[in-house]
Amino acid sequence: MSSGTTSGPSGPEPSGLEPSGLEPSGPAWELLTPAAGAPARQRGRALRSALRDAVRSGRLAAGTRLPASRELAADLGVSRGLVTEAYEQLTAEGYLRSERGSGTWVGAAARPPSRGARDLAPRPSPGPVVDFRPGTPDLSLFPRAAWAAAHRSALARLPHRALGYPDPRGLPELRTSLAALLTRRRGAVADPECLVVCSGVAQAMTVLGSVLRGRGARSIGVEDPGSPEHGPLFGAAGLSAAALPLDGEGLAMEPLRRSGVAAVATTPAHQFPTGIAYSARRRAELLDWARSVDGLIVEDDYDGDFRYDRASVGALQGLDPERVAYTGSVSKSLAPGLRLGWMLVPERLVDEVIERKRTMDLGNPALDQALLADFVGGGGYDRQLRRCQRAYRERRDALVRALGEHFPGSSVSGIAAGLHLIARLPGRYGPEEGFLRRAERAGIAVRPLSAHALTPVRDTGVRLVLGYAHLSPSDIVRGIGLLARETARRGGD
Repeated sequence: MSSGTTSGPSGPEPSGLEPSGLEPSGPAWELLTPAAGAPARQRGRALRSALRDAVRSGRLAAGTRLPASRELAADLGVSRGLVTEAYEQLTAEGYLRSERGSGTWVGAAARPPSRGARDLAPRPSPGPVVDFRPGTPDLSLFPRAAWAAAHRSALARLPHRALGYPDPRGLPELRTSLAALLTRRRGAVADPECLVVCSGVAQAMTVLGSVLRGRGARSIGVEDPGSPEHGPLFGAAGLSAAALPLDGEGLAMEPLRRSGVAAVATTPAHQFPTGIAYSARRRAELLDWARSVDGLIVEDDYDGDFRYDRASVGALQGLDPERVAYTGSVSKSLAPGLRLGWMLVPERLVDEVIERKRTMDLGNPALDQALLADFVGGGGYDRQLRRCQRAYRERRDALVRALGEHFPGSSVSGIAAGLHLIARLPGRYGPEEGFLRRAERAGIAVRPLSAHALTPVRDTGVRLVLGYAHLSPSDIVRGIGLLARETARRGGD
């Protein structure tokens, strides 16, 4: 990035920073010095967090030009690569914007806070030889010993009164632990007072849908293609689903604006099923739309912790917590059977969400919440995420290699993240209906991308949504090999 004269939003500006920028004597600079003093392995995360906080608080105003990566690295005494990665990460999240030859600037999308399963398909059938259908983590990775230890600890320390009817918001200690976790790992604005513990993303969406219905909403936008469960979950709350198409950057904005909806459910960190991450521009446009219609974005962060080629893109909620309701769970990181999740809701909706949660189930089990609080607070959850990331990265790599070997000319789309990928096979393997019949004969369960479309798909090629997290590398290789042999033997059906 150039350190000479640059052009900003209002024309040419001198080298250096605005008075509100990162001058060594300014208050925003002080936010970064603790990051530089963090332990070496934590400096990158600490710098990203400090920059996010400076933008959110307004101490780095929209339009402020940041120093060149080399200059900031020298001033902080850290590597240039660490600063470059921080700039790239926050640019992807929409906090910053970068112009070739002009430098890096604070973006206009972020707003300071006003306060100081996903795919829920049943587990795979035992019938297929190899089941590539998405939605299930490797349940054998569940940390039974650590979970049992946390269970004993939680049961031993809980006072008798804690076994009564719980706070419908969730145990205060769990909300505090989860808020710290989401702030640290997902870049969320996580106020424990705005966090509600729930039985997974499914309940979160049903509760939010009920609140929106009570406020007069009659429909909500959903991604197309998207999660097959979003529409039915909001439908259970009395909202009809408006199918909204995607483009290469996320939800297509013109169809959204024409739809007339004031709420939309999204998967911006890793869109399901296409695997794309919403671009920084689209994240900003989506927030601008929500502000313009006084609307709400429901963010389903179903697998946001699993990114294999770089740090995960932070939560959309962090850019404007009053326009985004964030939902997540342990269904992909631990096990869906635990039925433990959370939602961060705008302050204006908190009381209504809590009341709806109370009338729905009188709160989640107190012992389960105390157990999760101990597991998160004691570092067990972070260790589990690291363990899963290593395993799932290896399995994704095995699947990509197997596709390249057995289906020459195939391509994989989407970011290197999550528990599934999209594979497009060359035209000679089509049409899709014949390919699916051959897969069934081979004992290989696969799901086409078209199965997740709410509107008819004209593409006659073969595009598959392949889950890999629940399969060993050897099973992945065996399954793709069997599928290829059946395809070669049977030919074109």
